[in-house]
Amino acid sequence: MSVETTTTGPTDHSASEAVRRILTSTGDTWAVVGLSSNRARAAYGVAAVLQRFGKRIVPVHPKAETVHGEQGYASLADIPFPVDVVDVFVNSELAGGIADEAVAIGAKAVWFQLDVVDDDAFARTRAAGLDMVMDRCPAIEIPRLG
Repeated sequence: MSVETTTTGPTDHSASEAVRRILTSTGDTWAVVGLSSNRARAAYGVAAVLQRFGKRIVPVHPKAETVHGEQGYASLADIPFPVDVVDVFVNSELAGGIADEAVAIGAKAVWFQLDVVDDDAFARTRAAGLDMVMDRCPAIEIPRLG
């Protein structure tokens, strides 16, 4: 038996319902934490896919670079408009703090990318009322929606 099919609660971090809800009805403004102009990084390609599927991406990186034609910001707190989803490309050790920042700015959902896992952050974020997915990639999931 796999964990995904037998577990509910905080460790069920890739529930298909949450993936679908975030991608289809949570909103179209996605802050992409860790997105820079470095084309070799996964965040760069994933952000391009999100744009192709109608999402507005907001680069969040200490350099605050413009990426894919969108103004970047040094932190989530610096973004001067509402964000629907916070897509996290930082390592697991830093991701929990980003999830807490997402809650603080009023985001509706948090998405931790492949290999980014923090069960405590998942529990805190869900307890705050946000949808959350961990260890999945929206660039892989969104085409599957059909």
